[in-house]
Amino acid sequence: MGLTDDVRASCARIAAGARWVRIDHERLAAYDAGAIDPPPLDPERHYLEGSEADVATYLLTVDAVNFGSGWFPTLRKRTDPHTGRPVSGYFTIAWALAERFRAHGPWSNPELRAMRTDELAGVLDQPRDHELMALYAQALRELGRFLGDRGALDVAREAGGSAERLAETLAGGMALFHDAGFFKRAQIVPSDLALAGVASFGDLDRLTIMADNLIPHVLRCDGVLVYDDDLAALVDGGALLPLGGPEREIRACAVHACELLSRRLGIPERVLDTWLWNRGQDPAIKAHARHRTRCVYY
Repeated sequence: MGLTDDVRASCARIAAGARWVRIDHERLAAYDAGAIDPPPLDPERHYLEGSEADVATYLLTVDAVNFGSGWFPTLRKRTDPHTGRPVSGYFTIAWALAERFRAHGPWSNPELRAMRTDELAGVLDQPRDHELMALYAQALRELGRFLGDRGALDVAREAGGSAERLAETLAGGMALFHDAGFFKRAQIVPSDLALAGVASFGDLDRLTIMADNLIPHVLRCDGVLVYDDDLAALVDGGALLPLGGPEREIRACAVHACELLSRRLGIPERVLDTWLWNRGQDPAIKAHARHRTRCVYY
């Protein structure tokens, strides 16, 4: 079995024995995403207009720091000039990095390996003593070491057209990508590279959803995931959940529910992922508390 089969098997096993979270199979049977295609990456908040090599480097850089949702309420959020509303934590970081790439191009691998917390905090317009900035700098130093003398496109091409093999390479080569049982960020890299049109993979549809804290939140808002009363009170009250236990059940039940939904609707899980994630940007859904866990995986 490959990485994605391992994820599905692990999540199915966790969902079957879950104590705090359950899938409402009646709601799941009636759930309909309609006719959807993979939404494109936002060309304003992502850097997509450069060379293929630079765009690939940007996306790998963004995905190296695509975590920290447990800290997102404490970030200084960017404001969308079109709506006047603050953007999400993810877009706050991705957009700031896009502007850095537009102004100065990518960091070189030696620059990544020497990344300082204060430098990165300045790029991201965040306080230098924010805990997440030190973790992000650590993640970029790890990325620089992983790349060595290679570029992001070199790493993608070494996968030989396999999204799963690329995910396995990333998960095996960087500790902060080794999200055992889920491999959220390792899987999102080939998905992003394909959406940007800078790499192609013959097995993209083997990818699972990218298990974070937003996809299960959307499924909970839609009644597909149901939390027990104690867990619901903790989440609704904004309590931080530790890794494992209920937090692991939340993510695993979301992965398993989307696998079942994918089979029924004939829609790839990665497509369901982007559709659900974009639905999660709806202010009505964002108005409700989602689970928060401070970790380097999502």
